[in-house]
Amino acid sequence: MSRIPYDCTGVIPASLLPFDTELRIDEANYRKHLRDIAAVRGVAAITVNGHASEVSSCNFDEQERVLELSVEEVGDRLPLVNGIYADSATEAVRLARMADRRGASALLVFPSNLLVLGQRPDMVVDHYRRIADATDLPLIIFQFPVSLPLAHSHDLLARLIAEIPTIRAMKDGCGDPARSELTVRELQTDRFAVLSTHSAWLLQSLVTGCKGLLSGAGSTIADLQVALFEAVRDDDLATAKATAARIYHTTQAFYGPPAVDMHNRMKEAQVLLGRLPCAAVRPPLQKLPAAEIDRIRRHLEAAGVTR
Repeated sequence: MSRIPYDCTGVIPASLLPFDTELRIDEANYRKHLRDIAAVRGVAAITVNGHASEVSSCNFDEQERVLELSVEEVGDRLPLVNGIYADSATEAVRLARMADRRGASALLVFPSNLLVLGQRPDMVVDHYRRIADATDLPLIIFQFPVSLPLAHSHDLLARLIAEIPTIRAMKDGCGDPARSELTVRELQTDRFAVLSTHSAWLLQSLVTGCKGLLSGAGSTIADLQVALFEAVRDDDLATAKATAARIYHTTQAFYGPPAVDMHNRMKEAQVLLGRLPCAAVRPPLQKLPAAEIDRIRRHLEAAGVTR
């Protein structure tokens, strides 16, 4: 299958996954959602089967269908980054082969949730090596906050980059500005890109030198993310600061305790903006209370994000 080659840089929104009231995938509105994102000038790629699309609640067949729909709808225009979310290496390899066969341009590799109990570096390297042996697609590391056991040490990141040639980027969610800058200055090269997902400080992380951003908020504010990325790239500080001020309000709308609701909030924003008809989420996620939905509405208005 033909696919668009991708260097794993630029603005990469992560798509949501609409469900109907019976919690089945709403294919028609998912296609519309993809078209909405793809229509934003400057978007470099779209991530599917990630946290934003509630991948943890989707079985293998559903993930395959999500990628199939994505390729059909926008795969001729944009590269698609497919998430590899699996607790076992065997399942991760199975997903990677499926994504390769179905036309993904790169893979975003999540750490196994088993590692929340602790990790040895060899475990992580072996996980990536098995995936790399199964496909030649570029791999993107998913770096969790350093406060969580799923985060990889700086030395382990350096080892992964050195030993797995197809690792081309990292979604950096370390949550620590100093650690993030260290990664950019010491690990980023022409071959390896650091992509910020620090929605609370995107401006700062881009100024530090990140080569792109990969964020679920891009499902809803891809235009603002592109504007910020391009302003920093062009050394237009005034535009960058003004755009960051608008993004601040969307950060207040989407991110906050409990963090597990971040993409739930983005779905509610899509409904408020008239982009999706339903904000249904699969358990254990639950419908947000009316007061929180109203808070999201007020922050969207403050950001100037309208229908």
